[in-house]
Amino acid sequence: PKSDMPVTQFNMKWVEPAGLVKFDFLGLKTLTVLARCTELLAARGVALDLTNLPLDDRKTFELLTRADTVGVFQVEGAGVRDMLKKLRPDRFEDIIAVVSLYRPGPMENIPRYIAVKHGLEQPDYLHPELEGILKETHGIMIYQEQVMQIAQVLAGYTLGGADLLRRAMGKKIQAEMDAQRALFVKGALERKVDQRRAELIFDQMAKFAGYGFNKSHAAAYALVAYQTAYLKANYPVEFLAASMTLDMGNTDKLNQFRAELGRLDIALLPPDINRSEVAFAVEPEPPPLPSPASGGGKSGGKPAIRYALAAVKGVGAQAMREIIAERAAKGAFKDLFDFAGRLDTKSFNRRQFESLVKAGAFVSLNPNRAQCLAAVDLLLRQASRAAEDRVSKQESLFGGIDGVGHGGFAERPPLPVVEDWPPVEKLQHEFDAIGFYLSSHPLDPYGKSLERAGIMSFAELPAALAARNSTRFRLAGIVVGRKERTSARGNRFAFVQLSDMSGVFEVTVFSDVLATARPLFDSGQPLIVTVDVRSEEQSLRLTAQKIEPLDNVVAHAAAGLRVFVGAEEALARLKGLFQREAVGGRGRVTVVLDLPQSEVEIALPGGFRVDPRIRAAVKSLPGIVDVHDI
Repeated sequence: PKSDMPVTQFNMKWVEPAGLVKFDFLGLKTLTVLARCTELLAARGVALDLTNLPLDDRKTFELLTRADTVGVFQVEGAGVRDMLKKLRPDRFEDIIAVVSLYRPGPMENIPRYIAVKHGLEQPDYLHPELEGILKETHGIMIYQEQVMQIAQVLAGYTLGGADLLRRAMGKKIQAEMDAQRALFVKGALERKVDQRRAELIFDQMAKFAGYGFNKSHAAAYALVAYQTAYLKANYPVEFLAASMTLDMGNTDKLNQFRAELGRLDIALLPPDINRSEVAFAVEPEPPPLPSPASGGGKSGGKPAIRYALAAVKGVGAQAMREIIAERAAKGAFKDLFDFAGRLDTKSFNRRQFESLVKAGAFVSLNPNRAQCLAAVDLLLRQASRAAEDRVSKQESLFGGIDGVGHGGFAERPPLPVVEDWPPVEKLQHEFDAIGFYLSSHPLDPYGKSLERAGIMSFAELPAALAARNSTRFRLAGIVVGRKERTSARGNRFAFVQLSDMSGVFEVTVFSDVLATARPLFDSGQPLIVTVDVRSEEQSLRLTAQKIEPLDNVVAHAAAGLRVFVGAEEALARLKGLFQREAVGGRGRVTVVLDLPQSEVEIALPGGFRVDPRIRAAVKSLPGIVDVHDI
């Protein structure tokens, strides 16, 4: 009723008899990814015309051959990536073939296509007249257009008649097929083709036509696949920023992109109320902090991706647009009170404020996230007062004083005095607001110990499974989700989601293991999970055999501790702890001091007993920023 288009609901099978033409319109978010990527490139002065890309770009085909195709249209799955590695595409026609072959039915022709392409087998064109039609696809019928051409060349069909043949083969109606077979063989005999050969070719065509792909359709898909591969190969930062924007509501996909950024050594900068946009944006990476080893700070400037405000859970894109519009109109927010004073309280509420705090979006205004969260009610009251003042058009008498105006307040109440969250709690809040660990991971301090203990990441599992005879492995992880179920026999089992530094994975835990592991799942501590792995289609099924605390396992592998000290008073407490409880071991301990001008690392003389209890005790001391295994 509200459309200016005349629309009716003919069944698609009735459209053509009614004299109409049926069109299928396919909506692809990938087209928007491409458009967004070109906008990001234009913002840094790179004008790119996607309709005129060179179709022989070396970097693009190298990327496809390596199967580095996370985010590349049509070729992201594990199976098609395996095909790309074996195929080693080097021309656009190969991409059209990949799009057409990697589907149920045609898949059986993939090994032969690859073998003929690389000269391991000879092509079979079935008849000399067909070489020109089948040479491009190495003697294999892949496209519906090839069926039509074969009928035209070998049996004298008109193109209209060949299209009717194609449709008859697709429908598999026996009476139509018998009539078409007779017509095809008759035309082939008139062109001096042996009858048995003609019938063989017809049978091949009929077998293929049931699942054949329309080449013009496949070529359009292949072009979009090539365009995305070209952008990823040549402009990975902008391409991945655009891809993440279009998957903003899909946490699993964003986490996959985050892992890909890590692999490509592209920084993903945290959300920042003064730097983030609504969508994922590109900006120069800030220079690292100076360190004694480097002799000072390095210059930044390498392109990085800034996390989108609208990708923080529960904040809403419209409210973020309003905040960014306010920032663009009146400048950066100076502090939390300035931010609150400029808020539109009609579109911004407590839950949104809390999510941004947990995500770390206010760190540039106040690095103490716990204090920011404790101040939410205070700041929202101030925001309401400022909004009321704006409505009543009251002018503050102190408008000219620095810090007042732009929503500022003449008398600012003090923020609650709250100690900041410890690192693990900070990361957990970040996980709740973003959906994965962004700034770091709770397992990061265990890196060396995990390596020494032979514990792999989930991302390494497929390669390890292919390389070893064993199907049993040990993985480390933090529990991020759990669903318990009851089996038909009345036994409890669970699907447990764990996060490691490479991503999130799921483990099935049956009743015998679940009974003893349930307290560990609720503890929040990092765990080691011994799993049996089974490959199922394009995924891995993990079944837990044993679950134990990570600290117990790595205690034997830890060679020492690196203790990051953030406050001078922590040194005396640290000294007392080691003198009372850690003397007499062989572990090494280094203390890292964050001084105003540089970072200093000091190795403590002698050996110390390093175990999970000591490690936890050190980490809990006030003024200790973090503890890493060495």
